[in-house]
Amino acid sequence: MSEIEKENFDNKDTNWKNKDEQYLFELQKFLDISENIQDEELKKEVIAQMLKCDRIITKLAEEIFQKLEKK
Repeated sequence: MSEIEKENFDNKDTNWKNKDEQYLFELQKFLDISENIQDEELKKEVIAQMLKCDRIITKLAEEIFQKLEKK
């Protein structure tokens, strides 16, 4: 991805997934489950790792959207 594409990607509204009811349901379910982790450090690590995965999958999806828009 070129610098210009990256800049446009970073500036693009990435909250499309936050309008998806199933995504929000599963995210809330994850957060509810993670709240039951007693070890605070482990809880933070688990949540941080899930957020990293979410960021990567979002980036991949948006790259696919960009490719589809160019066709």
